[in-house]
Amino acid sequence: MQFGIEGNVALQQVLATMDLERKKIASTQIKGYIFILLGIAIAVICFILGFPIPAVIGGLIPFIYGAVLHYKIGDDLRAYKNAYKRDVIGAALKFLDESLALQPGAGIDASEFVYTQLFTQKPDRYNTEDLVTGSAGKTRFYFAEVHAEYKTVTQTKNGTRTEWHDIFRGIIFAADFNKNFNGITIVRPKGFANALGAWFSKNIFSFGDSDVVKLENPDFDKTFVTYGSDQVEARYILTPAMMDRILTLNRESKYEITLSFIESRMYIAFPLNRNYFEPPVFKSLINAETLNDDITAVKFMYDIVQELDLNTRIWGKA
Repeated sequence: MQFGIEGNVALQQVLATMDLERKKIASTQIKGYIFILLGIAIAVICFILGFPIPAVIGGLIPFIYGAVLHYKIGDDLRAYKNAYKRDVIGAALKFLDESLALQPGAGIDASEFVYTQLFTQKPDRYNTEDLVTGSAGKTRFYFAEVHAEYKTVTQTKNGTRTEWHDIFRGIIFAADFNKNFNGITIVRPKGFANALGAWFSKNIFSFGDSDVVKLENPDFDKTFVTYGSDQVEARYILTPAMMDRILTLNRESKYEITLSFIESRMYIAFPLNRNYFEPPVFKSLINAETLNDDITAVKFMYDIVQELDLNTRIWGKA
């Protein structure tokens, strides 16, 4: 089902009204940036010419005025973003499927992120938002944006330096697999680190209770490293058809995906390089380019259930 705003008069009116608010916010922010840059320019020029006091006074006044403009428009900007998620994204999700719902302030808990075992590093800083829940046929699913980071602290001559590094930035997708797994199966892209880990696991020692699972699909084994605490169950989950579907899903994704199968759920991590469900400030809402990108992302997640054939109940829950 293709979503478009062309035939949706009610949504067009909502977007037109919101675009007026967007223009007001954009105009105020641009004005604020101009005064901030003007203040910096005055300060730099006066310092170069040897007038430090006029540099501070002359630069500070427009700089502060510009900052105040940004501060005062902050509430309007938050209201604009919330209205976009509630009135525009919410309506678009209902068009795709009545069961779909967006909760902007909710997400996937950090404890569940760790529980998925999609990544080996535990986060020191964690943010999540924009939880989407729904059903596709018989299968319940949910997904949310996640940004997980870890920190490193190094000693310097002046003390310590703290740096933050991404563990993951993107969407975590979870779906009911209709099967209570006895073990844990993890499928990770075959990057250098995972390939090295797999070699150690296979040739020297095992990482915890997980072992590398050798599968009878050369393309799958070239693309992914599969770990399973129950080798028989891992092969039972990753049927030839399922491996082909995962390979197709991986090719259709912008970046390489990671999967895990735990208890009765399947988790997929999709790395992304942009924040979804955020309205543009300096681009028109009327052409709906951003909205279409957001809905395409949701449709992609919705179609995963069909893509992986999760509605076919080959097992019953134990």
